[in-house]
This record gives sequence, C-alpha cells and structure tokens, in this order.
Amino acid sequence: MADDSDLERTEQASSRRLEQAREEGNVPQSRELMAFMVLATGAATFWILGGWLTHRTSTLLRDGLSFPREAAFDTSVMAATALSLTADAFLLAAPIFVLAIVAAIVTPMMIGGFVFSPKAFQLDFSRMDPVKGVARMFSMQSVAELVKAVLKASLIGGVLYWLVRTQHGKLFAMLSQPIESGLVSFAQIMLYSFIALIACLALIAAIDVPFQLWQYHDRLKMTLDELKQESKESEGDPHLKARIRSQQRELARGRMMSEVPKADIVVTNPSHFAVALKYDGASRAPMVVAKGMNLIAQRIREIAGENKVPLLEAPPLARALYSNVEIGQEIPEKLYAAVAEVMAYVYQLNEFAASSGQQLPPVAPVAIAIPDGMDPGIPESAQTSTALVGVRA
Repeated sequence: MADDSDLERTEQASSRRLEQAREEGNVPQSRELMAFMVLATGAATFWILGGWLTHRTSTLLRDGLSFPREAAFDTSVMAATALSLTADAFLLAAPIFVLAIVAAIVTPMMIGGFVFSPKAFQLDFSRMDPVKGVARMFSMQSVAELVKAVLKASLIGGVLYWLVRTQHGKLFAMLSQPIESGLVSFAQIMLYSFIALIACLALIAAIDVPFQLWQYHDRLKMTLDELKQESKESEGDPHLKARIRSQQRELARGRMMSEVPKADIVVTNPSHFAVALKYDGASRAPMVVAKGMNLIAQRIREIAGENKVPLLEAPPLARALYSNVEIGQEIPEKLYAAVAEVMAYVYQLNEFAASSGQQLPPVAPVAIAIPDGMDPGIPESAQTSTALVGVRA
C-alpha cells in the first residue's frame, strides 16, 4: 500500500515542502537560460563597446607585429613586449568576461531566487553510488536531456551553416583587405553570428524555462498522506494538543484550588456553582479567586470546608458571578451592592469568631438583589433571590 501511495503524487507541493527544498539548495534552474543570458550580455557588450574594442584591437595587433630591427636580436626586449601585449589583451577582454560572470551569477536568481544553502556543499556519498549513476543514465530524464541536446545542436548547427554560406564571400575577402577594414568586416561577421546564435538560444530558453519549472514542481509533488502528515506536524497533533490543553487546565485548576483556602467566602448555587471571593483591602473591589461547576464546584466546597471558609448559598448571585467574572478579576460595578451584603456578612462572621461565641451569630442575608441581565439562569424580570445560609465551622 505504501508503494501505491508513493506513486500517486497528485498534490501540489506545500509551502513548507518548497521552503525545505530551498534550504537544501534545490531550486528550479535552466542551463539554456544561463547560456542565452551570457551570450546576450557578450553581444550587448560588443554592440556598446564595438568601436573602442575595434580601435584597441587594431592598435594591439599593430604594436605586436611591428618592432625595430634591433629588438629582434634582444630577447629581453621581446619578453617585455610580449608581457606588455598580454596584459593589454587581458584588459581589453576584461569588460566582456566581467559582465559575462555577472550574468552567470544573476541568471539563476531570475527563476529560483537568491539561495545560499550550506547543505549543497555537504558531501553526499549517495551521489557516488555507481548503481544509482547507471540508473540515472537510463532514466526518462536522461532521455529527455539527450533529445533536447540533439535538437539544440541541430538548430544551432543549421543556423551557423546558413550564416557561413551567406557570409563566405566576406570571409575570403578579409584575406586581401588592410587590417583596419579587415577588422571591421570581422566585427560585423562576429556580430551577425552572435545575433543568430542568441536568437536560437532565446527560442530554446523560452521552451526550456517553463519545462524546468513544471518538472521542478512535478518532482516535489506530494501524496495525500504526506500532505496530511505535514499539516498535522505544522499545526500539531490534535490528540497531543488536546492532552496539552487538558494538562494546562489541570495546572490552572490546581493553582485555582490553592487560592480557595485564602478566600473570605464561597458563594454557592448550592450544588451546581461555587465562586470563591476575596477582598484584601488594597484592590478596588472584591476579587474572584476560584470558580467552578458541578464536580469542580463540589471540590471548591470541600476545600472551603476543610479550611473553615464560610459558605453562602445564594444561587442567583453564584450564577451571576460565575457568568460575568473571570478568575483573578474584580467584580463589576453592577454587582457591588450584592457583594457588599456578602462581605458585610463575612465581617460579622469574623467578629463573631473573635468574640469566642459571646455574641449572637450573624444572620445571613435573606434577599440579595441581582441587577437585570446579570443572572443567566432566570428571566431578567425576576432576578431577586432569597439566600440560604450554610456556614461550616
């Protein structure tokens, strides 16, 4: 099944797959485009600097072929003259070579962009495998490259044959021309040759570049399984993400439960909701330090009982606090009056505990008004509750 899946590479390469290929130095390339750009740059250089090149070449030839009689018998003079002429020849050809090198460097960036990959310089022994080398020699890609090379050679050879046949008169006439006019004729023939050759390479590059781009993207195609696996790796395994979220909730719940013993009071539903409140005097209003539903609410009540934190059964207020206030936030202004009654009851409980039972126990609030729209459990028109007290000593 895996082999069948590998053969069915029908999905376009993802952006991550393309980026990995670039990191490995694998980008689309066209040698035909590079050959065209290098020769086109050379032809443009000849066109722009033709007059200067012709004048400098004629001067170089005249200086090299004419010398005084005594210089012919002095080897030191001849060596110095040859060295000077060689340096002049290199300087004369320097613009052409420099621009051709620049064209060779810039051309790959036209279709592949700028890429510098250290991985491309790493030693890969798999490329030295003779078995794989023989397999590559007889692969379909090698056959396609062979056909392309034959067609290219036929096209360029045919154009050059036509050019020689049309210019053979000028070629033979150059043998009897003075050097000045002969160089002009030679420059014209070279220019025509370059134009014909560049035209052929432009046609070949126009065909090769789309083919190389298609072949590159076809080579990087992915199977549906590979695409799903990459998506899972980039976005994260859903099961792993769910487990991480569960662990995060457990950690947050543990931190929340550790705040319950520090609370001043826990407002309950009595069984479905539980919200722990604390007021330290430094904040503007009391703060919710823990809240929960069902099993979490039950655990909050258990911890509160174990640490002698008073419980107040006020269902509408518990629902309002649970729905409108997040853990660590202060209560909203709309609930100031309702929570003020609760905190007043807490202070009375603290005074009763400090008196060692000499005072009468405080009476819990019997009615706590909840502003309209704050309690999600009942309609807005009936949001006044009667509180039942449950204090665990």
